[in-house]
Amino acid sequence: MSHTLPTLPYAYDALEPFIDAQTMQIHHTKHHQTYVDKLNEALASYPDFQEMTVEQLLQNLSTLPKEIQTAVRNHGGGHANHSLFWTLMCPASNQTESNIASPLRQKISQTFGSLEEMKKLFTLEAIKRFGSGWAWLVLDHGELSIISTANQDSPLLEGKTPLLTIDLWEHAYYLKYQNRRPEYIESWWNVVNWETVSKRYLESI
Repeated sequence: MSHTLPTLPYAYDALEPFIDAQTMQIHHTKHHQTYVDKLNEALASYPDFQEMTVEQLLQNLSTLPKEIQTAVRNHGGGHANHSLFWTLMCPASNQTESNIASPLRQKISQTFGSLEEMKKLFTLEAIKRFGSGWAWLVLDHGELSIISTANQDSPLLEGKTPLLTIDLWEHAYYLKYQNRRPEYIESWWNVVNWETVSKRYLESI
């Protein structure tokens, strides 16, 4: 089984004006495609591992041959992270915090005090991530937490379930926002697909 580039669930311009169409097209067809291609290259000589999903590969990274572990961590992580990232966004007209399922809203309030406080802490975590990486809302043994990871590292490597994430690599925002990462993050909240975030939470508890 070869890993393939997933089709976006919306048009490249669907997230305008918060994320521009040119960035989305390059990000999806160039950057994400490269991670897919490099992952397939790494697995080409290992048919036993070609049938595993990218999530299974990351969750079982230490059991893979040592000579492909770094490639799977980097390129498999890039593939998994981006595949999830696309689904966690939607056109702003469809995005409403009222779509947050009651159990998730209650858990957020219990953990962080309020949704607004969670968003504030998530934003701070994203801003302070040095260099390239991702910020995450994860479920870890039934509890919510906010973390960030470097490069293309996935929370799956640590046994955590990702619920929400933002790509902090410059290619995700530089055409529109240049070096203004905080502005990109603030704009991104307008296209978060809370329905999908809620579904991931409900499926994981």
